[in-house]
Amino acid sequence: MARRMNPWRWVVLGLAALYFLVPLAASVVFTVDVPGQGVTFDAYREIVSTAGFGSSLLLSIELALATIALVLLLMVPAMVALRLGAPRLRPVVEVVCSLPLVVPPIAFVAGISTVLKWGPEYLSRTPLFETFVAVQNPGFPFVLVLAYVVMALPFVYRALDSGLRAIDVRTLVEAARSCGAPWPQALLRAVLPNLRGALLNAAFLTLALVLGEFTVAQLLGFQPFAVWIYSVGGSQAQLSVAVSVLSLLVTWALLLALAGVGGRNRTASSRG
Repeated sequence: MARRMNPWRWVVLGLAALYFLVPLAASVVFTVDVPGQGVTFDAYREIVSTAGFGSSLLLSIELALATIALVLLLMVPAMVALRLGAPRLRPVVEVVCSLPLVVPPIAFVAGISTVLKWGPEYLSRTPLFETFVAVQNPGFPFVLVLAYVVMALPFVYRALDSGLRAIDVRTLVEAARSCGAPWPQALLRAVLPNLRGALLNAAFLTLALVLGEFTVAQLLGFQPFAVWIYSVGGSQAQLSVAVSVLSLLVTWALLLALAGVGGRNRTASSRG
């Protein structure tokens, strides 16, 4: 039965590859094939030389790294504590973490803007106003990190929950505690190495979310890579398609780099 199913698996994979690769290949051909000039890469050279390319890409990468660190720092201890101490609260936490999927981004941004406006109007002489100003620094808008953490909660929760279901957390923690390890060390030395795959999946999803997010950053007035792509690519058709292709390639390159780091860590741990 398995041998009979193998050809159909290849057919499905081939159709999926055609579905994704044919439009991408057509887009690349459209950007490099100029009538009367032949094959040229002027569209891509124009993108790289355009003002704001490097700064917006660097800002998006910094926001992605900060979001990954913060959401994992928040969710990993909470998920482990939930599984060890209060498993009956799992449905409640699941519903709370799934709320960003049902809240429209426009409403989410409207709520953030309303909260940020409280500073100038009501709290101008308090340290809270300085905090509101600091989180909106254009050099590194930490308010976007907070927003992205909320938006990434459903994906991070699912990834970590699947990883925790695959291991016996209680036995690992009790074994570490019986050897004299404190709670932080038990979490770092016993639980996290067994969650490497789940952590990598959560980082994947968060990175893709931050690099492709547009609505929140645009409405709050910041310019990470996705907003820069929109502002640059609206002038010419060929340039617009080239920007879209470049954004896909940059996202894939970062995801592959993250996968490579995870693979090297896994190989090193297995050798050790």
